[in-house]
Amino acid sequence: MRKLFARPGFPSLFAGVSTSMLGDSVMLLVLSMWVKTLTDSNAMAGLTFFFMVLPALGAPLLGVWVDRLPRKPILVWGNLASAAAVLPLVLVRNEGDVWIIWAVAFLYGVSFVVLPAAVNGLLKELLPEDLLVDANSGLATVKEGFRLFGPLVGAALFATTGGWLVAVVDAATFVAGAAFIATIRVAETPAPEPGRFREEVMAGLRFLVHDRVLRNVLIGFGASILVIGFFEASIYALLDAFDRAPTFAGVFVTVQGVGAVAGGLTASRVVRRLGEVGAAVAGLTTMAVATAVEAAAPTMGVVLAGAVLLGVAIPWTFVALTTLMQRRSPGHLIGRVSAAVDVLLSTPQAVSLALGSLLVSLLDYRTIFWIIAAVMALGAAQIAVTLRDHIRDDVARGGTPVEPVPLAEAELTSAPELL
Repeated sequence: MRKLFARPGFPSLFAGVSTSMLGDSVMLLVLSMWVKTLTDSNAMAGLTFFFMVLPALGAPLLGVWVDRLPRKPILVWGNLASAAAVLPLVLVRNEGDVWIIWAVAFLYGVSFVVLPAAVNGLLKELLPEDLLVDANSGLATVKEGFRLFGPLVGAALFATTGGWLVAVVDAATFVAGAAFIATIRVAETPAPEPGRFREEVMAGLRFLVHDRVLRNVLIGFGASILVIGFFEASIYALLDAFDRAPTFAGVFVTVQGVGAVAGGLTASRVVRRLGEVGAAVAGLTTMAVATAVEAAAPTMGVVLAGAVLLGVAIPWTFVALTTLMQRRSPGHLIGRVSAAVDVLLSTPQAVSLALGSLLVSLLDYRTIFWIIAAVMALGAAQIAVTLRDHIRDDVARGGTPVEPVPLAEAELTSAPELL
């Protein structure tokens, strides 16, 4: 980590991204909690997350502009715009104002598309390839570490003063994040001359289709995320089953954060040992096991133990995916590749959230959790089987990354390689 923070510009980027993450950890659970409190509806609370992932469907359009514009200004102005976007929450008073919460959730979703894509691009400008996994692991550790207290702080503020103060705190962290990033000095690589807009929009997706490793990893991830959104709608049903108030969701997420800190601290070691693909398989498999534990749990104590294990798996899984995407994507395409990944993962997540809101009214939460565990296990198996040669080679050399061969333009227009 010392070598990482010695790189010019990275400490400011880390401080800026971490500060906005703090606001996210305080706010995000409050949005659904607020809807649940106003409406007493698990389904409507679950729909809050649906509105949050909906903007990802337009991610390819946003990704084009991320690649056309310098990433540092995008991050500065994007954080300031995010601060303005959450402030309408101070106007929420009753059930009739739920649409304001959903509108803010939608704008939050836009932020979740644009800002991470710009961060990925700026990281490639600031860091050599071998330090990307350490940067991703460090950011994941901070993000998950905030789960130890962020959701509890958000729930406490919401319970004592209302959601308006949470919105103000969140806006302040976005402004502070913009200030940190504004201090970065970086000469960014100029973007290539823009081509036909339609071709630029599709460039990220076309790259993913023709990259065998990324394509198969994303198939497994997509299958898993097709059910992972069931968690959001089912968590309140689980709390109802154990006679816990909606605000206990803050305790659940905080306990999960304990495991996530451990997962973040070990993620770079796991990725370096198993390679990105092997670490992704290990993460998805562990998530499946953790979900099965929660499905079978006879007490809330066992549920929380499963939450810890789930927390460990999340950084392993997503640090592996993020590092794989950053390494294998050309710098001039990173925004569009990030955006295409958002679409490929957020589309099944949006379907999952909508379907989860329906299933929670029809099925017991335990049945839903068993479905989640089974599909996650199948997603991990799909990656392990289709990329077994890649995993075997990575493990044989200790997971040390090998620089991918860039795809030539001719390759991008040829038929994709089969599994």
